[in-house]
Amino acid sequence: MDSRKKVAFYTLGCKLNFSETSTIARSFADEGFDRVDFSETADIYVINTCSVTENADKRFKSIVKQAQKVNPKAFVAAVGCYAQLKPQELADVEGVDLVLGATEKFKITDYLNDLSKNDFGEVHSCEIEEADFYVGSYSIGDRTRAFLKVQDGCDYKCTYCTIPLARGISRSDTMQNVLQNAREISAQNIKEIVLTGVNIGDYGKGEFGNKTHEHTFLDLVTELDKVAGIERLRISSIEPNLLKNETIDLVSKSRAFVPHFHIPLQSGSNAILKKMKRRYMRELYVDRVSKIKEVMPHACIGVDVIVGFPGETDAHFLETYNFLNELDISYLHVFTYSERDNTEAVAMEGVVPMNVRNKRSKMLRGLSVKKRRAFYESQLGATRTVLFESENKEGYIHGFTENYVKVKAPWNPELVNTLHDVTLTKIDADGLVRFEFAGVLSN
Repeated sequence: MDSRKKVAFYTLGCKLNFSETSTIARSFADEGFDRVDFSETADIYVINTCSVTENADKRFKSIVKQAQKVNPKAFVAAVGCYAQLKPQELADVEGVDLVLGATEKFKITDYLNDLSKNDFGEVHSCEIEEADFYVGSYSIGDRTRAFLKVQDGCDYKCTYCTIPLARGISRSDTMQNVLQNAREISAQNIKEIVLTGVNIGDYGKGEFGNKTHEHTFLDLVTELDKVAGIERLRISSIEPNLLKNETIDLVSKSRAFVPHFHIPLQSGSNAILKKMKRRYMRELYVDRVSKIKEVMPHACIGVDVIVGFPGETDAHFLETYNFLNELDISYLHVFTYSERDNTEAVAMEGVVPMNVRNKRSKMLRGLSVKKRRAFYESQLGATRTVLFESENKEGYIHGFTENYVKVKAPWNPELVNTLHDVTLTKIDADGLVRFEFAGVLSN
């Protein structure tokens, strides 16, 4: 009989959470645990929580239920952002045995002396001021790409956001560690690394556990570009005020960095940006987009935007809509504003009714579809490099060009995790792009 203990993980939220789950999973492997799928019987279920959307809170309860259904005797631990912000609330959920905050989650195996079910959830949640050390992590999403965490926490005080409360001050991994992690990833034949963090443009701050800045984000991308074996590097999301011209120029001439930027905007109205305490005005955003398009006309630019922030009138919303409509961007990630405890925005006047928030969200999602289609059309006839994914989706293989055009072809296992030059030919009925091979590039 197999006496090794089994552990299963469920991750809610952002790419950063996925990379941290991987790190936590490796610490379990070091302790002699076997990892199984969350739907299978395990001795321990670890749920990495998120606090960014209202929905994540509700989903947590149903995930705990799911685990208990499979094994009522299992030990259930909650870690992550929501566990840091509202530890008691999670501990009160029936079936939860352990709640670990921001610093404890990486030492989870230390808390598991006894795997018997607790009568009530035990909470270990430090004051967030203590979250000042940095745990580097990366996760391998599939065989094709990995998410490499380079920075954690945030010093910004945006009025809608709980992340500084949940993750603490801005701090960075050392350059040496990041490069070492990148080399480890490339040694596993993974073709693409996505750089993640809470505010990665702030990289360098807190690299040595204090505020001294030896390196900057520009230094980081410059050095990563030199790491042999990595075919592609992608910057996940970077604040417009921290995306400097030098970084854009570096990406445009780079060996491995791809022409794809994801830049949070949040609102196209300066009045709302001020209420959000964002660190730029819309004019700076236009400037960033123009600079990218000037040096990389084919670059893909994604935008985060929040609708229904307190005080957002129809006029403010139309300002955002028209601003985005006229801007040369490629797609939107639309978030409907949701009230979070302990944020400044909760107490603000001018609450936007939910049905209005939903309508605005729908309008911007429609705009996103239009923008993506226009961007894809602009790429037809071009020759790009595609990295093929590992999943067979209803008889098709999917992949992404360097500038984030999603393509499809009939399933062929030999293409998995390979790069090929292709010529983009037409947009299929489902909105994905068809292509012809332009000659083999590399395996």
